[in-house]
Amino acid sequence: MIQHSALSTQHPKTTSVLALRGITRLFGSVCAAQQVDFDVHAGQFVTLLGPSGCGKTTMLRLIAGFDTPDSGTIHINGRLVAGDGAAVPPENRRVGMVFQDYALFPHLNVGENVAFGINAKRNEKMRRVQAVLAQVGLSGYENRMPYELSGGQQQRVALARALAPQPDILLLDEPFSNLDTALRTQVRAEVRHILQQTGATAIFVTHDQTEALSLSDKIAVMFDGAVAQFDAPQSVYTRPATKAIARFIGEANFVPAYANGTRAQCPLGEVTLLNPAQGAVELLIRPEMLHLHPADEGVPAIVQWSEYYGHYQRIGIHLADKTALMIRTDSQVLYKAGDTVRVRVYAPLWRY
Repeated sequence: MIQHSALSTQHPKTTSVLALRGITRLFGSVCAAQQVDFDVHAGQFVTLLGPSGCGKTTMLRLIAGFDTPDSGTIHINGRLVAGDGAAVPPENRRVGMVFQDYALFPHLNVGENVAFGINAKRNEKMRRVQAVLAQVGLSGYENRMPYELSGGQQQRVALARALAPQPDILLLDEPFSNLDTALRTQVRAEVRHILQQTGATAIFVTHDQTEALSLSDKIAVMFDGAVAQFDAPQSVYTRPATKAIARFIGEANFVPAYANGTRAQCPLGEVTLLNPAQGAVELLIRPEMLHLHPADEGVPAIVQWSEYYGHYQRIGIHLADKTALMIRTDSQVLYKAGDTVRVRVYAPLWRY
């Protein structure tokens, strides 16, 4: 059971812990980071989300001090640590790191692993070790060896070791990727709870959209080294800045329409717009924004295919004008190819 301990602190939500301005990093002709700007406030959980090779891990390395930007500046708690002639080494940046493979020392027990980065006298070091192990729900595990722990427990030891020196920022580089699906869900919920309890400011790297949406206060969506959108999870999902972001963050249908202010006409009838417009537009319709009805409510359609996933199903349909749509719905009524159904939109839509 995860316990509250003396490690917990309160942070004012308005304090900027990390400020990136114009960060650019080149590797030959490859731009791993281009003009990256964003702020992270105290206590926030910010996720860098994007496909492989988009620059996420490069950004973590630049923040940690393992790499140096070609241009731009990095401030941590108002202190310039990179750029404009500054190059503060990693050990002096007050930044903690949780690696993808945990990087626990196999020859040290749990207590020794957690104590490794604490710069204090022995009694204070032991007090900190006990406090942080209580925080991650591992009290009494001090003498266990890493090989005696489950994957989830090893993950929590790695987190405890990173938190023990009380860093200003905690960096997490895809820390759940080595866990199976069920354990991954459990551990990431535990880690989020621990970080909320400690008030830690965290930057998390993943290519998993579900993780980003469920864990984050803010998401920085990255493509080709640039931040395409920096926003709250709900905004990134329901109001993505570009169609590329809409496609990357979950499944998406795009339907042509003609807008007149906050209303638009499309093959599904008249719909409400989140962002008003005039003239030809394209609507973003998430699969769960559509409802199927076997009776007489909505626009007629024919089921083309269906996939059953237990608690939900994915269904492909064609409208009368051959507009193809994908729908995600519950499994109370099972559909099969050839079924005649009716479909309607039940939520306001974002348009391009």
